[in-house]
Amino acid sequence: MLTLNDTVSLQDAITSYHYSQSLTEYIRRKTITVKIGDIPLGSEYPIRVQSMTTVDTMNTEGSIEQVIRMVESGCEYVRITAPSVKEAQNLENIRKGLRARGYTVPLIADIHFTPNAAELAARIVEKVRINPGNYADKKRFELIDYTEDEYQRELDRIREKFIPLLKICKEYGTAMRIGTNHGSLSDRIMSRYGDSPLGMVESALEFLRICEEFNYYDVVLSMKSSNPLVMVEAYRLLVNRLDAEGLKPYPLHLGVTEAGEGEDGRIKSAVGIGTLLEDGLGDTVRVSLTEDPEFEAPVAVALIGRYTNRAVETTPIRPITASPIHPFQYSRRKTKEVFNFGGGNVPRVIADLSAIEVTQYEDLRSVGHFYLPVPDKWKMNDIGVDFIYTGARPSTFMLPMGLKEIVDYEVWKTATNQEHQFPLFTLAEFEQATERSTTLNFIKIDAATQLTQEQIAGVPVVLLLQTDNAHAMPALRRFMVDLIDKGMDCPVVIQRTYSTENSDELSLFAATDCGGLLVDGLGDGIMLSAQYAAEVDNEERLKYAKQQNSIAFGILQAGRTRMSKTEYISCPSCGRTLFDLQETTALIRKRTDHLKGVKIGIMGCIVNGPGEMADADYGYVGIGKDKIALYRGQQVVKKSVVANNAVDELINIIKEDGKWFEPEAIEL
Repeated sequence: MLTLNDTVSLQDAITSYHYSQSLTEYIRRKTITVKIGDIPLGSEYPIRVQSMTTVDTMNTEGSIEQVIRMVESGCEYVRITAPSVKEAQNLENIRKGLRARGYTVPLIADIHFTPNAAELAARIVEKVRINPGNYADKKRFELIDYTEDEYQRELDRIREKFIPLLKICKEYGTAMRIGTNHGSLSDRIMSRYGDSPLGMVESALEFLRICEEFNYYDVVLSMKSSNPLVMVEAYRLLVNRLDAEGLKPYPLHLGVTEAGEGEDGRIKSAVGIGTLLEDGLGDTVRVSLTEDPEFEAPVAVALIGRYTNRAVETTPIRPITASPIHPFQYSRRKTKEVFNFGGGNVPRVIADLSAIEVTQYEDLRSVGHFYLPVPDKWKMNDIGVDFIYTGARPSTFMLPMGLKEIVDYEVWKTATNQEHQFPLFTLAEFEQATERSTTLNFIKIDAATQLTQEQIAGVPVVLLLQTDNAHAMPALRRFMVDLIDKGMDCPVVIQRTYSTENSDELSLFAATDCGGLLVDGLGDGIMLSAQYAAEVDNEERLKYAKQQNSIAFGILQAGRTRMSKTEYISCPSCGRTLFDLQETTALIRKRTDHLKGVKIGIMGCIVNGPGEMADADYGYVGIGKDKIALYRGQQVVKKSVVANNAVDELINIIKEDGKWFEPEAIEL
C-alpha cells in the first residue's frame, strides 16, 4: 500500500506518467466486468449511458414515469437519490412499478451522509453509489494537523462504518460506485492532500482497499469535478495509482459534475468526458445538465458514438514512446510571442469566413463585432473574435480597430494594405516565397508533417494545425509533442473542420478535439471551419459562423484558458432539489450574464452545496422549502433568505465585493 506523509507532493506519489495504453492509437482500457442487473459493465461491453431522476423519490408514479422517459431516450442505468431511509424504502415500490410495466433497467441508489439508507437500498436495487467524502464524514471545512496514529484511527473509523454495507452488497450481488467529488473531499483528505486530484484519488482508494480485502470486486469508480481540468487529471491519476498498487482495473464512470445548461454545459462535459474517451478511458457516461434528464442521454450517446468504429477509421499515427506532457498537473506549452499569439497571451479565436461574403458591417455581428450608426463607432461583445480569415475573398471595408484579417498568400501578395492583413501560406508556398510579413505569418500544416526548425527559422510564424484523421486529437497532439521534443517554440492554432450536417453535435466534437489539447496545455488559439452544402446561402453561413464563434470561446472557457463569460456551475437537479433549478438558473443568468469571468454556483440542496461548487466565486443553495443560503466561495454569508429575494441578495453580495457593474445599454 502507498504510504504518504504530511508533506506529500504529487510527484512523490507517481511512479510514472502511465495512464493510457496508447496516446496515438485508440485502444480502450481493459477492465474487469461488473454485474449490474442484466446489463454488465466493463471493457468487454459497449460504453454505457446513464442519468439521474429529478422527481422526488417519494413520488412513486412520477419517478416511474420519468425513468421510462429516460430509458426511451437512451439510458441504460438510472440513478435515484436516497437521502434517508424512507426514500431508500420507496425504491422498492419504484422498482416493482417499473418491472410491472416491463422495464428492467438497473436502478442505482445515490447515497450521501446516510449509511443506514445505503444498507437498506443495497438490498433492493442493483447498485449503490456512495461518496467517500461524506459517507463516513461530515464536512466542516477545518484543517486538522493529524499525527500518523490519529490518521490511522480515522481510517479505522471509516472501515467500521463501511464494512456493513460492503458485506450486504456482497451477499445480495449488488454493485457499488465509489464516486469521489472534487468539491466534497473530507476535512481529513483536504488536511493531508489538499484540494487536489491526488486527494480525490486517495479518497476513493481508502474505500477500495477495504473492498479488495474482503474480495468484493463489483466496484465502479469515478472522479467528478465541475472543473474539466481537475476531472481529467484525477481520472488519469486514478488509473495510474490502480496499476501502481496492483489493484484490479475497475471500470470507470465518467462525468463532469454540475456542468450547467445549454451549449456551455455540453461543451464543458465534452472537454472532460471526450478527452478521457480519446485516451481509451471510460466505461459508462453521465452528462450532468441543468435540464430534464431525458435530454442528457442523447448527449452521452453522441459523445460515445464517435468511438464505436474509431479503431478501424483511424489513419495510423506514429507512437509517442515518452511524452513530455505532464498528464496529472496542468502546465502550458512554452512558446515565444508572435504578434499577440503565444507567450503570455490568452489563446486567440479566428473566425473562418472564407466561404462567406463579407461585404457589409452587419456581417461581422456574427463574430461579436457590431457597428453603431448613431455614435458612429464599433462595439465588441465578450466573445468578439480576434481575427477573421477571409481566404481569397477579403472584406470590402475597413475592419474595426482590434480586429485583424488573414487572407490567402496569393491575395496578400497584391494587397495594398499589407500592414492590416496577414498572409496564410501552405508550407510549400512559405518555403518558396520571396516576400513574407515582417509581423505575422500563418502556415497551414497537416499534423502528419514532420516540420523542422530550419524551415521556419527567422520569420514570425504561427502554425495553423489541421488533420483529416478520424482520431484527430491524438494526431494533433503527436505533432505538438514533436515540436516540444525538437525545442520548437512557435505558437500553434488548432484548426478543425466540421460538416454543417452535424450542427447539433458541433459543440461536442469541437470541444473534444480542441479541448483535449487545451487540457494538456497545448494550443495558442482555435479556428473552427465549416463544410457547407452548395445550397446553404450567405445568411445561413453567417448564422453558422456565429455558432462556431460561441463554441470556440466556450471551449477556451471550459479549458480554463480564457475566461470570457460568466460561468454557471449548476447541478442537474435530483429528488433532493428544493426549488425549480432550470427556472432559477435562467433567472440568475438573465441578471448576471454580463459579469465576465465571475463563477456562480446554483445548487438544489445542501448535499450539492458549498463542497460541490468548490470552483465558484458565489453560491445559491437550497436549504429548505422557500429558503436559500448564499455563499461567498465556500463560506455562507446569508442564511434562510426567502427565495423571492434571494437573487437580489446574491447581487448585493457581488456588489459588496466590488465585482458588480451594470450591463451596458447599447442602442442598436
